Amino acid sequence: MTASPYWIAHKGQPLQGSLTIPSDKSVSHRSVMFAALADGVSHIDGFLEGEDTRATAAIFAQMGVRIDTPSPSQRVVHGVGVDGLKAPSAPLDCGNAGTGMRLLAGLLAAQPFDSVMVGDESLSRRPMRRVTGPLALMGAKIDTDADGTPPLRVHGGQSLTGIDFASPVASAQVKSAVLLAGLYADGETSVSEPHPTRDYSERMLRAFGVDIAFSPGKARLRGGQRLRATDIVVPADFSSAAFFLVAASIIPGSELRLRAVGLNPRRTGLLAALRLMGADISEENHAEQGGEAVADLVVRYAPLHGAEIPEALVPDMIDEFPALFVAAAAAQGNTVVRGAAELRVKESDRLAAMATGLRTLGVQVDETDDGATIHGGAVLGSGTIESHGDHRIAMAFAIAGQLSSGEVRVNDIANVATSFPDFDGLATGAGFGLRQG
Repeated sequence: MTASPYWIAHKGQPLQGSLTIPSDKSVSHRSVMFAALADGVSHIDGFLEGEDTRATAAIFAQMGVRIDTPSPSQRVVHGVGVDGLKAPSAPLDCGNAGTGMRLLAGLLAAQPFDSVMVGDESLSRRPMRRVTGPLALMGAKIDTDADGTPPLRVHGGQSLTGIDFASPVASAQVKSAVLLAGLYADGETSVSEPHPTRDYSERMLRAFGVDIAFSPGKARLRGGQRLRATDIVVPADFSSAAFFLVAASIIPGSELRLRAVGLNPRRTGLLAALRLMGADISEENHAEQGGEAVADLVVRYAPLHGAEIPEALVPDMIDEFPALFVAAAAAQGNTVVRGAAELRVKESDRLAAMATGLRTLGVQVDETDDGATIHGGAVLGSGTIESHGDHRIAMAFAIAGQLSSGEVRVNDIANVATSFPDFDGLATGAGFGLRQG
């Protein structure tokens, strides 16, 4: 049996340079999905060459969609229309992609054929009733395992009816699944959320010609619409940029420029949180790509101080908390996080994983059901960290290793490739002390 790869992270150099961050994973997933459902041929530039997004593209290929790859990060999708997908001959493997599986649940629930979605060990532990529940209210029939986890067995041939759904959780994936099912449903479908979440699906559906009304926390569309092919330019992924924003903020002497990063306002809560803690991050060269705001982010080292993170920011930074916890450990004083129970049902229980890992390095962390208090300012020691196969936990502790008095071993890093191919190459080029074992 081959041993799982790991990193050894240790103090490197001040981070310097201008970096191009991999493309946005969320936008990449949606671009290939919506292009597959469109009438005509769509060109996607900046498609993330990650395992998750390739899995989504492979699933549509299984359902009869021709997808060409003229060069890396480019896709030409020959759309088959909303009624043109074919029954797959084998289970659809979503890999580690929660976004892929949850959005596909909404789409596949409306198809005339049966399908089964499976995932890797991590995805197979993630809760799916938050999606299958509202889809059942629309008339869908989707079976899960007894505990509500994958695989998802989707019974085709159901007639769906639009609903007015008040989501109990702030989840862009749940919202998007309901809206995708709503494209096929009789009548109108609307979704309201307890807190606004990212609106990638809404913006992109509109770009593909769908008549959809949306505002923060609300979205509405009518069924029976068709999508028109369009060309998409995918911006750099803010969640991937987050690791370098934090690293350059806490490593003395650092100054980095991160080029053309997506700044969807429902995605950038970490910017507000870091600035609240005293970070020096400026925005330059504002532009728009594929309906999304982008800008260069210039981040310079600055001494951080602890802060109470406003709960209103939590839905806008749910994927960035592992990086924030490392910033909090480096800051002087206490940082308090509340209202983040969603972190317990991501690729891992991120609250527990970050608290345990930071304690291993000598940081005091008081964990609660929905957050934690991180007591910052301690000198980080050496230790071995279990990432639990969670790419964001692994990258967060690669940052922590840069402040360690010794070496930090980060186990089980294979899934980093799902969202950030060549993270270690980009990081070491910028100045990280990091090697793979």
